[in-house]
Amino acid sequence: MNASSLSLQNGLEDILGDLRFARRKGDLGRLALLTYCEVRRWARQAEAQELARHSSALVSNFPHASREDFLAAVDALIAELEQVRCSVVSAPGSRFSDSLH
Repeated sequence: MNASSLSLQNGLEDILGDLRFARRKGDLGRLALLTYCEVRRWARQAEAQELARHSSALVSNFPHASREDFLAAVDALIAELEQVRCSVVSAPGSRFSDSLH
């Protein structure tokens, strides 16, 4: 695994930790910030354009019907990031973004 792949993997771990913490606390503002800024930035660096679009759309494309609706969407994004993390960990020798497409 090269240095940029390791950096992306560590960045993903950090983002997931931040998202989980904000989710446990129910901090909607922090969740919106992490989703729109951090997840989108990370996904662009990892060349995961669909994930970048999804994280952006979660915050900017439509208002959510309720707090629970937004939290369910965040939970789905966290699950998506967990899948990305699992695929990266299971294929450490491969090009990082190859496992994201």
